[in-house]
Amino acid sequence: MSERQNIPATENTAPDTQPAFDAKAFLRTLTQQPGVYRMLNITREVLYVGKAKNLQKRVSTYFTRATNTRIATMVAQIADITITVTHTETEALILENNLIKQHQPRYNVLLRDDKSYPYLYLSADDYPRLSFHRGARRGKGQYFGPYPNSRAVRDTLQLLQKLIPVRQCENSYFANRSRPCLQYQIERCTAPCVGFISQADYAQDVTDIRLFLEGKASAVTDRWIARMETAAQSLEFERAARLRDQVSTLRTIQEKQYVSGEQGDLDIIAVAHQGGVACVQLFYIRHGHNLGNKTLYPGTGEGAGAGELISSCIAQYYLGKIVPGELLVNAMPEDQVLLEQQLSEQAGRRIRIRHNPRGERARWLQMAVNNAQLALQARLASASVNQQRVMALQAALQLDTSPQRLECFDISHTMGEQTVASCVVFTHGAPCNSDYRRYNITGIQGGDDYAAMRQVLTRRYQRLQAEDGKFPDLLIIDGGKGQLQAAQTILQTLGINNQEILGIAKGPSRKPGMEQLFMPGLNQPLRLPPDSAALHLLQHIRDEAHRFAITGHRQRRAKTNHASPLEGIRGIGAKRRQRLLRHFGGLQGLSRAGVDDISQVQGISHTLAEQIHAALHGGV
Repeated sequence: MSERQNIPATENTAPDTQPAFDAKAFLRTLTQQPGVYRMLNITREVLYVGKAKNLQKRVSTYFTRATNTRIATMVAQIADITITVTHTETEALILENNLIKQHQPRYNVLLRDDKSYPYLYLSADDYPRLSFHRGARRGKGQYFGPYPNSRAVRDTLQLLQKLIPVRQCENSYFANRSRPCLQYQIERCTAPCVGFISQADYAQDVTDIRLFLEGKASAVTDRWIARMETAAQSLEFERAARLRDQVSTLRTIQEKQYVSGEQGDLDIIAVAHQGGVACVQLFYIRHGHNLGNKTLYPGTGEGAGAGELISSCIAQYYLGKIVPGELLVNAMPEDQVLLEQQLSEQAGRRIRIRHNPRGERARWLQMAVNNAQLALQARLASASVNQQRVMALQAALQLDTSPQRLECFDISHTMGEQTVASCVVFTHGAPCNSDYRRYNITGIQGGDDYAAMRQVLTRRYQRLQAEDGKFPDLLIIDGGKGQLQAAQTILQTLGINNQEILGIAKGPSRKPGMEQLFMPGLNQPLRLPPDSAALHLLQHIRDEAHRFAITGHRQRRAKTNHASPLEGIRGIGAKRRQRLLRHFGGLQGLSRAGVDDISQVQGISHTLAEQIHAALHGGV
């Protein structure tokens, strides 16, 4: 694909004084070139992003043809349409995908999964390391995958550690061992760090790992059988017995993973949708082996069909990522030819999207469909329970409307240091992880939870006001009456006067089920029965906020504890830091040095040496 140039968007804005969008006037001036269109409502929120080979022809269909209820509802909200002209339809596809991820439009199919693929990485060291990898693949060595999720990678690592004990430790740990670690004691490593295995023997294990991960497990089996026979002839019966057990284990694994009749790489994509909820199952087949599956729940765009769901999922999931040679789908995507063209150009080889396969492939596709349907039914049942908890909360708190969006805040610190605040969001009674936020609290007296709460609420709601963001139907504070009053004061200062707010505190016994609820206007705290569905929802979001806050606090504390005291000195970058540590043999030697000694290091002036000496000795 040629690189998209910065062609200015052609914007057609209906005046605010008009009661409705003038579609006829807009279409008369609309270009017939390829590009992307964005439909906006009266508040300039993006309702829908679409692409077209011919913009005029495509956009006109929304206003000149009979549409389904979903499209008709969207069209009724249109106040403006903006367009961006591109050179080709392929460029429009890429731009559409980027804009959907940026704006998250309500009527588009939204696939909320932007993580890069996880891989297994075999390094190119003298004694190669096998490890989990996610992100850019820049390191020297070999990458295997992709895998459907991190769990599949970690399961494979654990399996291989028992089967072929190649080291998995960090290089820094490996380089500084003077005796074997626990992994050697439990036969999960051959201790190359201390020379318990020769480089030649270790290289054989690395070759076995490489063959296994390339799908050539039968070659590994043949190698082990040959070694087993050699060991038996040399009367090394214990070694022969170990190899026999390894062969047996490997064959069992092969039987579980092997996809009959498959030799290449393919992904199986099956979608099921019902009641406005959709489920997508992705199965990964590599070298004829099933690496596992991944479950996704895309936003359905207010009722998109199976073809549109498949099309959007392929575009959002595979554009910019590694694609196997074939995709099996249970519904043909609307833009099959365009998607195949773009994915093939991206991969540098032909990519095919197939529907209605036969034989063994049809059975595998049906298995993916069955998994999608089962996961969807479980999701619908869970959604029903969540909605019941939301309705119970509305009744228990006597709220005028159903609190579909909840936000809960919590504070975490250790002895007043490294304070972190969390904001956890639930929508329709379920966690909305993409909206979670953490805030590092600074500039307050250590341990002042009220000041921390005031700071996080100010930062959170000032930003929501500035960006016209979504305010919660119910704001929950993890704390009692004092925390609630601090939160009320901040909201009043910001001019937010109609926000429903609740404080939740553990009771005198601090046992679950004894929580006390504080609300403005209540003279006494409210107590809900331990079996109350409303209380269970509040406990869930409170515990999630606490978990998210304490995780962030531990990460911040660990980062501080491992930071070098040299990193906080202005003028000391990575090169000077390395030069200092190399000259004095480490931080301990540097701390014993005087100012004159430090100034002898290349690039360190006398003034800078004084600053370094002061930093290492508490500023004295």
